[in-house]
Amino acid sequence: MTSLLDLSPVVPVVVIGEVEHAVPLAEALLRGGIGIIEVTLRTPEALAAIRRIAAEVPDTVVGAGTVTAPEHAKAALAAGARFLVTPGSTDAVLDAAADTGLPVLPGAATVSEAMRLAERGYTELKFFPAEAAGGVPYLKSIGGPLPGLRFCPTGGITQATAPGYLALPNVGCVGGSWLAPADALAAGDYAEIERLAKESAALRLP
Repeated sequence: MTSLLDLSPVVPVVVIGEVEHAVPLAEALLRGGIGIIEVTLRTPEALAAIRRIAAEVPDTVVGAGTVTAPEHAKAALAAGARFLVTPGSTDAVLDAAADTGLPVLPGAATVSEAMRLAERGYTELKFFPAEAAGGVPYLKSIGGPLPGLRFCPTGGITQATAPGYLALPNVGCVGGSWLAPADALAAGDYAEIERLAKESAALRLP
């Protein structure tokens, strides 16, 4: 499979509290040109949402985010997730994620964490929480000493700040929650989500 970091300039990071929102949300994003979605495991409905998207919107690459325990990885695989994202990286979580055979974006917030992940063979990482951990200046500063690593920064990024990240050579894409605002989901305003997806899909690397 093509690198996760090359599928879209923006990976929607979504919290789904009602399963019936899953398929129309994924379809709206896909119509807008975004064919990847990270469903965070923050609600009881998350795994069912992943299962629905995997079954009914096969053109969308659906993954599970907020994988913080070994059992999350196995459950996400069973639900049909095609990739895993962790906010941080413990040995237990990394081992369980690797056992699934799925692509993994392990989370790192420091140089030491990134180096440790590189020692385990990971070259594509999630930088989280991006804004709180130093944002664009931080990623720019570590590009020299860690030239072999690429990042998907996530956390606090907006449509307005995303281009600054995407301009960095060590950033492949960004994760963003702005594509599926809670109010739009609650109202079933999928036209608004499609509009946001179109704008985000246009945020190409320079």
